Amino acid sequence: MDAPLWTEAYAPTLDELPQADAREMLGESVDEPLNLILQGPPGSGKTAAARALARAGHDRPDSDLIEINVADFFGRTKTEIKNDPRFEGFLVGRSDMSKRDMINHVLKESASYAPVAGEHKTLLLDNAEAVREDFQQALRRIMEQHHRTTRFLITTRQPTKLIPPIRSRCFPVTMRAPTSEEIVSVLEPIVRAEGVEYDEDGLEFVAGYAGGNLREAILAAQTTAVDAGEITMSAAYEVLGEVGLDEEISGMLDDAEAGEFTDARKTLDDLLVDEGLDGMEVLDAILERGRKRYQGERLAELHRLAADIEFDMQAGTSDRIHVSHLLAELGREA
Repeated sequence: MDAPLWTEAYAPTLDELPQADAREMLGESVDEPLNLILQGPPGSGKTAAARALARAGHDRPDSDLIEINVADFFGRTKTEIKNDPRFEGFLVGRSDMSKRDMINHVLKESASYAPVAGEHKTLLLDNAEAVREDFQQALRRIMEQHHRTTRFLITTRQPTKLIPPIRSRCFPVTMRAPTSEEIVSVLEPIVRAEGVEYDEDGLEFVAGYAGGNLREAILAAQTTAVDAGEITMSAAYEVLGEVGLDEEISGMLDDAEAGEFTDARKTLDDLLVDEGLDGMEVLDAILERGRKRYQGERLAELHRLAADIEFDMQAGTSDRIHVSHLLAELGREA
C-alpha cells in the first residue's frame, strides 16, 4: 500500500480516543504529568493514546517526546543499537560497552537531558512486557533520579510482568478493546475525510472483522477502500475475505530457510509491531502455513519447534526473541 497509512495520517487527539473512561483519565493528566502505565490488548490504542497525551502536554512534542519500542533494544545486536540514528549520539566512543550497558546508558541519557520547552519531557517505553527484570530495576532507578523533569509513559499488554517498584510509581490506565460501535465512530470521520463512499453495514463489517483491534480495523478499511473503491458490506466481504498473512508468512519462511535471517526477522518485526500481532498469533500463522508447506518429518519437526517456542513464550519475556529462535532453527534444519 503506497498511500500513507490511515493509522498515521489520522492519529487521534485525546478528544478522539473512543474509550471514554481512558479519555477522561488521560485528559486529567495533561496538566499533572504523572507517570502512567497504559495497559490493554493489542490494537486497543495504547501507543496512539500516549502520543496524543504528549502532543496535548508539550509545546514541542517533536522534541520533547522520546519514543522507544522495547524491540529497538532487546531483540537487536550491539551493532544495530549503536547504528540506530536515534541512539548513536549517546554511544559515540562507547563501542566497548556491553549490550546491557549500552541499553542502560541510552535510557539514562534519554531521561536526563533538559526538555526543549516547558518543565518536563515524556519518555514513552512501548511494549514494556518484554523488558527483563534486571533492566526494569535499572529503569526504576532512572525513574527515581529524573522524576522532576521526565514523565514516563509505559505501554504493555501484560502489566503483571512489570516489577512492583515500577507499577507503584505509575498510575494505571486501562485501554480496553473498543466496541464495534466505538470502532465505527472512529472509522466514519476518516472515510468521510478521504472522500470514500461507504455505508453503515460496510463499516460495521470492518469493525466486526477487526474483533476489537482498532489499528487492524483502520488498516482493513483502508485496504477495502483502495482495492474496491468503496466500503460497503459486499466490498468489505470480498476484499477482507482474501486478506491474510499467507504472503508475509510464506516470505518469512522462505527467507529463514535460505539463511536470510535478517530479512526474516524484519518481516517478523513488521508483524509484531506494525500489524500488532503477538507471538502466539504469529506462531499460529506459521503453523497454519506450515501444514500446507511441509509434510512428514519436516512438518513434525515444525510442530515440535512450535511447542518448545510456545512454552518459552509462556515463561519468557520477548515474543520477538522466541519466534526468531524458531526461524533460526528452520534455517538450520533446511
